[in-house]
Amino acid sequence: MTQQSTVRASDPLLQPLTIKKLVLRNRIMSTSHACGLERDGFPQDAYQAYHEEKAKGGLALTMFGGSSNVDIDSPSIFQQLNVGTDEIIPHFQRFSERVHARGAALMCQITHLGRRGDPYAQDWLSPIGPSPIRETLHRGIPREMDEHDIARVVRAYGQAARRCEEGGLDGIETLASGHLIGQFLSPKTNHRTDRFGGSLQNRIRFALMVHEEIRRNVSDDFIVGMRYVVDEGIDGELSPEECIEAARILQQEGAVDFFNALYGSMDTSRSLSEEVFPGMGVPAAPWVGAVGRFKREVDLPVFHAAKLSDMASARFAVSEGHVDMAGLTRPQIADPHMVSKLLAGEEHRIRPCVGAGHCQSPHRPKCLHNAATGRELSLGHSIAKAGTRRRAVVVGAGPGGLEAARVLAERGHDVSVFEAAPQPGGQLLLAANGWRKDLVGIVDWRLGELERLGVPVQCNRFMEPDDITALDPDLVILATGGIPQTEFGDGADLVLSAWDVVGRQVKPQGDVLIWDGTGRHPALLAAFSAMEQGAEVQLATIDTGVAEDLVYPEATRWQKDMAKAGLKSDGHLRLIRVNRQGNRLEATLLNELTHDHETRLVDQVVVEMGTLPMGDLFDGLRDGSANDGVTDLHALKELCAQPRPRAGFELHRIGDALSSRNVHAAIYDALRLCSVS
Repeated sequence: MTQQSTVRASDPLLQPLTIKKLVLRNRIMSTSHACGLERDGFPQDAYQAYHEEKAKGGLALTMFGGSSNVDIDSPSIFQQLNVGTDEIIPHFQRFSERVHARGAALMCQITHLGRRGDPYAQDWLSPIGPSPIRETLHRGIPREMDEHDIARVVRAYGQAARRCEEGGLDGIETLASGHLIGQFLSPKTNHRTDRFGGSLQNRIRFALMVHEEIRRNVSDDFIVGMRYVVDEGIDGELSPEECIEAARILQQEGAVDFFNALYGSMDTSRSLSEEVFPGMGVPAAPWVGAVGRFKREVDLPVFHAAKLSDMASARFAVSEGHVDMAGLTRPQIADPHMVSKLLAGEEHRIRPCVGAGHCQSPHRPKCLHNAATGRELSLGHSIAKAGTRRRAVVVGAGPGGLEAARVLAERGHDVSVFEAAPQPGGQLLLAANGWRKDLVGIVDWRLGELERLGVPVQCNRFMEPDDITALDPDLVILATGGIPQTEFGDGADLVLSAWDVVGRQVKPQGDVLIWDGTGRHPALLAAFSAMEQGAEVQLATIDTGVAEDLVYPEATRWQKDMAKAGLKSDGHLRLIRVNRQGNRLEATLLNELTHDHETRLVDQVVVEMGTLPMGDLFDGLRDGSANDGVTDLHALKELCAQPRPRAGFELHRIGDALSSRNVHAAIYDALRLCSVS
């Protein structure tokens, strides 16, 4: 018996599941999401390659097209697909061929946004809904649908399903939770008094009409499911009991072949980031118990994805009978090859999803620490061996330096890594505390890979230029990071940096003013650290509000923590001066709205302005380098080898050694530079 056969036979995640005539090769799937790679409303090459990589990596089912629009008054507001036109069929056909050739099934989500639509997007059409109740998150006030609207949208669902089957897909799911079907179902959003409102039998009528029309337009073998809420959570009015009763009606009427279970509401930032798409700081698999209770009351397969962040969580959910298919959607953005690693007995090598939410940002589907995801047409997820073995020196063992070392070692180079601090990790070690502690997985995974590749990280090694040149390198990568920028104006020598507080190098005491000039994490980390240590904290920011440089799950979490702690923030304030007043400090702030000045008398002033590169090592090396330390940007973008105008070693800087940016930028610098070095 082969190792793969042994693993497959013993692991509940690797058992097949049959729905009608469709055989899914295991219990691991990727659920529908708007991945941001569509072009003109269609899933073209980049979109298809992104999903094909997961199929290549071994999953059973990849669902796509989160919130794909069936009709014109369901506009594209976050780069959805347009299933309201036959023009999409050829794209589906090519897509199906590619994914099926890799052994996986392919399904699309179709929907009408209803009141979630934006009246000023796309064709500037009014949002519609069962009742004219505004949605908080997307802000539209819908027009109440009449019978003509209902008939039109029902027909649109049927035609969208037809296009999916003609495109060679294995099935579809409609989206009930928070979208039009769910808006009719929930008493929170349906206040009608006609045959579509009031009783559950009336509120579910629209869903039954939609699915009856879908069934009329597709073959009996085509799979039709529903992404379905099992509990609307604390912001909702649809109880778990009514969710079960409605599911039984859908099942009895033959409307659906599976339920893809969701928990919570999606009409506020809090509910979206804590319930529907729970992120960092939320316990693993938070709704598996609720989904399991629902599953025991229905007789159809149940799918689920909500922070099933690793194989262990997914295995528990499946083995305990809570779900039939485990949706590891964001984890497969981090590692699309996780199933093939599981089959190979290398589960420990799966790149972890740390729940940062970067893949939900405007840059989606970019993973915070897998820069190849979403770039399958250029970078890809495999690293080619180099034609010539080179001696490479990497200075700095933060995320960027560790990634550079990993990629260079995979290429077959002789790699040495030096870190001045007692342990690797760089700034990430400061960031990975409290509800953000999972960030350390970015470091730990790379250290594990370097150990496998035989590359030690030498810590407590502060490297001078002569130390590096003595190693006779062919390539030097400086990932030395930066130091806190505090030069805001007069009195900069009197302030502390956010790093001083977060790193516990200085004890906050008395009244502490924290001024945030970036809208990133450090000022907020410093504020909560200072409060934990007994200081009275005032928070001021140059932005309108806090966390404006962060993705919405992170910003929402910070805002919630601030509300619970009673910490308020004053916006539109620029710190311009700090003076001594006896044994205290007087901070002068400029209000950028009014241009008035205000002063605050405090004991300490903490400043967050990002970082400045540590340039001494670079300056000491560049004259002896073959490229004068210049990274050719066109070669970098085109993934070409860097030019070497003269003899000597190549010298490059990455990450914050260049400028103050995030983890993804540092890792992307390392990957695209080193994958061709």
